[in-house]
Amino acid sequence: MKQILIFPLMSALLFSVSAQAFETKATNALLLDADTGTVLFEKDADIPMPPASMSKLMTVYVLFEALKNGRLSMEDEFVVSENAWRIGGAASGGSTMFLNPGEKVKIKDLLRGIIIQSGNDACITVAENLAGSETAFAEILNEKAKELGLTGSSFKNATGLPDPQHRMTARDLAKLAQVLIQKFPEYYSIFSEKEFTYNGIKQDNRNPLLYRVGGADGLKTGHTIESGYGLTGALKTTDGRRLVVIVNGLKTIRERDSESAKLATYGMAGFKVTTLISADKIVEKIPVWLGAEDSVEVITEKEVKVTLPLSKKEPKVTIVYDTPVKAPIKKGDVLAHLIIKDENINEKVNLLAVKDIEKAGYFKRVKQIISSWF
Repeated sequence: MKQILIFPLMSALLFSVSAQAFETKATNALLLDADTGTVLFEKDADIPMPPASMSKLMTVYVLFEALKNGRLSMEDEFVVSENAWRIGGAASGGSTMFLNPGEKVKIKDLLRGIIIQSGNDACITVAENLAGSETAFAEILNEKAKELGLTGSSFKNATGLPDPQHRMTARDLAKLAQVLIQKFPEYYSIFSEKEFTYNGIKQDNRNPLLYRVGGADGLKTGHTIESGYGLTGALKTTDGRRLVVIVNGLKTIRERDSESAKLATYGMAGFKVTTLISADKIVEKIPVWLGAEDSVEVITEKEVKVTLPLSKKEPKVTIVYDTPVKAPIKKGDVLAHLIIKDENINEKVNLLAVKDIEKAGYFKRVKQIISSWF
């Protein structure tokens, strides 16, 4: 038999609060609370789009991962090929680090050339030195995308230069930004550096949020004729929340700057994070059938936090489980669920047993069985 209890609580799992009063000129957009996983705003976030240089975040991810696992060090050097110079160098007319053919470049410089200067030559140099060719490196990017659950992404190159099969969604960019922030804190600070000089040429970071929004510290702009102007941005709010901002498809640099700042300000001013259940709080005591003890306490898998609009009321939450739960029970067994549901939310959180419960002895089992008859 299903037991249903109603509680004034909410889930910390990923959901959209759908506070859609906000509007943007961007073709695709998403605002994410990276700590709770709550989507605060979205617009066509699952439509594959040309990401332009924002897809260089995947190339950065591969480098960060290789540095973290020790396959590379910041002092290692890669050699610049004629191909990297021709397609992505000064003569190409695109974003460049101004590398020269045959030059040896340290990984720490290539990272800044990609992140700060958006150098196509830097990306191609990384691809060729790690995989032999940019085509082979694109396959690595596609494999990593699958590992990360970027289901709307397909990579054909390391740079984001136009290709009809090179696509990402705003949601995938937000997920990728979240991973870069959370998995690589030792390298992430590079994204907040406002300038980088290489071969005597100084270039400023193109991320407008770094100059317009307090707490901004990442990540990457993008632009091609096909994609329009885009930005994957990140910031820390004054109350410690981590926000990720995605916009794409804007017509001008000015629109990108203003729309990204507007979306960031909306996320900072219109929401709050509430801790609803601490990690060690007992949520419910569930009856146990034929057990050495008559009940078992359950807790959530982790601290339950949620991001909500300031004016939003808490949705109704129910605890659902089969009653009674049959012994034996092991600590950590999933015995029940919190079900969170309203017009925008439909989520489930596991509730775990806090201890082992062995089967009852023979005489207690007989007593419980006889009692159940009456």
